[in-house]
Amino acid sequence: MLDPHRNVLLLTTVFFRSHPEIDAFPHINHGIRTSSCQPFSSVTMVLLRSSAFALVLAGLVHAAAVKRQDITSLSTSQISSFAPFTHFASTAYCNSSTTVNWSCGPNCQANPDFVPTASGGDGDATQFWYVGFSPSQNNTVIVAHQGTDTSKLLPILTDLDLLLAPLDASLFPGIPSSVEAHNGFADEQARTASEILSAVQQTLSAHSTSSVTVVGHSLGAALALLDGVYLRLNLNATVDVRVIGYGMPRVGNQDFADWVDAHLGGQVTHINNREDRIPILPPRLLGFHHASGEVHITDSGTWESCPGQDNPSNECIVGDVPNIFESNTSDHKGPYDGISMGC
Repeated sequence: MLDPHRNVLLLTTVFFRSHPEIDAFPHINHGIRTSSCQPFSSVTMVLLRSSAFALVLAGLVHAAAVKRQDITSLSTSQISSFAPFTHFASTAYCNSSTTVNWSCGPNCQANPDFVPTASGGDGDATQFWYVGFSPSQNNTVIVAHQGTDTSKLLPILTDLDLLLAPLDASLFPGIPSSVEAHNGFADEQARTASEILSAVQQTLSAHSTSSVTVVGHSLGAALALLDGVYLRLNLNATVDVRVIGYGMPRVGNQDFADWVDAHLGGQVTHINNREDRIPILPPRLLGFHHASGEVHITDSGTWESCPGQDNPSNECIVGDVPNIFESNTSDHKGPYDGISMGC
């Protein structure tokens, strides 16, 4: 059995190599600092040279081959159809005081007919979020979550709280106990769940619609997927729930991925940009798996639909980015068809 404390150390190291702009909290005593105040440096070197860390990297690649004909390219019109939702995801990085009245500048102007219902969060202890109505996007209710702000401590700690745990039965009624999710993501989703559900129900009623689309980037994409599961279980079955995530990390275990496929099948899209490393984390060796619905943007700019879970084709993220050393940090924010994430 894998040692969960060792797993946290491994993924902590991977995270800081993935986010070189972070100073690894030099004001905090982690108990593994070096005398030169360069946190994790010696630990990182040991891990990189160890066979155990090599296993983590090896676990990112599946040996099975996938025929090229299983991968299909999206048309120009299909790609363009995501643009409004990309802007909605980017808007989630804006302060809640501006999204509640839709005055956040270019991001808000990209969806000018949007009608906000509610917003919240402080961008640190709780990620920014907002709910509203988009008449031009097939009369759907929009729910959006902010991604990780690497200048803030608490969102990073949320990302690093990566042990798998069963979902809260009071929030996810009837879901099997074998369905497990990233503990940090689940705790963050729980903080805003009731407010978001209330705002969604209010918006559905006010606009006589039956469609909800949940969006987000990075950590926000993980929250969007958990919200998709939460809303599916807590809204009337006649309400259509869709999830669109950008740069989404793996959120849960195999049973979680299978549950998403069974109950939200065809309604989940997670879009990866080129050599972004976040979608290959946390690694499968720790029990994490992506649900189906991957769309991968290649270096040539084509958008490839990758069927199945963690498709190993070189046209998809697992094959294209077999480990973090073959990734590119700058690809995480985009561009996604010309749109980069951030307010």
